Amino acid sequence: MKILITYSTQSGNTEKLARAIYDHMEGDKSICPVKEAPAPSGYDLVAVGFWLMAGKPDPKSAEYLAACGPDTRLFLFATHGAGKASDHAKAGMANAAALTDGAQIQGAFNCQGEVNPTVLEKVRQKETPPPWIYDADTAVGHPDASDINALQAVLDKL
Repeated sequence: MKILITYSTQSGNTEKLARAIYDHMEGDKSICPVKEAPAPSGYDLVAVGFWLMAGKPDPKSAEYLAACGPDTRLFLFATHGAGKASDHAKAGMANAAALTDGAQIQGAFNCQGEVNPTVLEKVRQKETPPPWIYDADTAVGHPDASDINALQAVLDKL
């Protein structure tokens, strides 16, 4: 199987998941930042990782997802400060799927990722903080080994 793993990261969280996918998957595989990613055509599976920005995939990942058409078998993965099962995280994953041009979503995984303390401080000073800020303290240290194990369990079902 020919696999492309591409990701966008600000603090290394999503890259950590991308590397775990690369290490776990078997086959002819490539890994690269989304800004360097080739077109999704020609791959048996494309894994796209992103961080959430205002409840949506970051702009670079959003642009790449839009290029994933009906012939693309897609695995989505994301990191964010919100709780894994929060409405914010669920909406972000749904937004990612909706950005594609009819890609075949094979699976998805999301988990908390530690938010840069400087970013947290700026966000906490906003008059109306975003909903994920209330979960951000529990994101410290994530993704961790349990997150990687959970990701691998999802990959094993593909």
